[in-house]
Amino acid sequence: MADLGNPKNTIAVLQKYQFNFAKKFGQNFLIDTHVLDKIIQAAEITKEDYVLEIGPGIGTMTQYLCEAAKAVIAVEIDDNLIPILQDTLQAYDNVTVLHQDILKVDLTELVRERCEGKPIKVVANLPYYITTPIIMGLFEGQVPLTSVTVMVQKEVAQRMQAGPGTKDYGALSLAVQYFSQPYLVANVPPNCFMPRPKVGSAVIRLTRHEKPPVEVKDQRLLFALIRASFNQRRKTLVNGLSNSPEISFSKEEILKAVEALGAGLTVRGEALTLEQFARLADLLK
Repeated sequence: MADLGNPKNTIAVLQKYQFNFAKKFGQNFLIDTHVLDKIIQAAEITKEDYVLEIGPGIGTMTQYLCEAAKAVIAVEIDDNLIPILQDTLQAYDNVTVLHQDILKVDLTELVRERCEGKPIKVVANLPYYITTPIIMGLFEGQVPLTSVTVMVQKEVAQRMQAGPGTKDYGALSLAVQYFSQPYLVANVPPNCFMPRPKVGSAVIRLTRHEKPPVEVKDQRLLFALIRASFNQRRKTLVNGLSNSPEISFSKEEILKAVEALGAGLTVRGEALTLEQFARLADLLK
């Protein structure tokens, strides 16, 4: 089977099917064999593993995953890519292509049905405009998984691993770090893709925590507090929480809790650690 990591082969497939890139799906296909090898290594795929690939495109990374894994489930939304995938993946009997929108798939059910109930490894070259909903959907939906290794916009990768007090630190940093340990695998320049994106990319691996690094009585309240405090970054924590429609506590209750936290009443959300947010949620609870 022609290695699609080679740009010549990618171009041949695209021409054969007269494929046009769909802007609405944010399609950028990887055309660099070194990067593909790096992703497979970083994801630590073995012959025991079931892999979920989100957005396989023309099947470039899917071929590499099929070589390395026990079985691959590839979920693709674009009608025009389904016949191409049937062609480029015909040599493999350990792959299932699902023609669906990943945000609408019941992944827990899928894993139960097709993966012997074993936790999966997720690998994806994600469309940048839906990176956050996909990653949060995987973690918040309690999908049984051990790790998520994804290509994302470089800035998003930086946000995922940022710490308190930095400009990249935000709700995404806290959510990702609550559920997983982020590790930046590699930066990937635009010339590794077709078409070239306007921004740099990065591969990041999120290894799921066995249990979250902080204990909190109400996880939903924790995330509501985090979102509210970063929705208005320039405001103090007290004002950010008081103004949020998501938070039902009175300003007095919020003041009291923030005071008990001991970080000072003028503190901003971006200065708090995950532990402090968890403590604040428990104080309000």
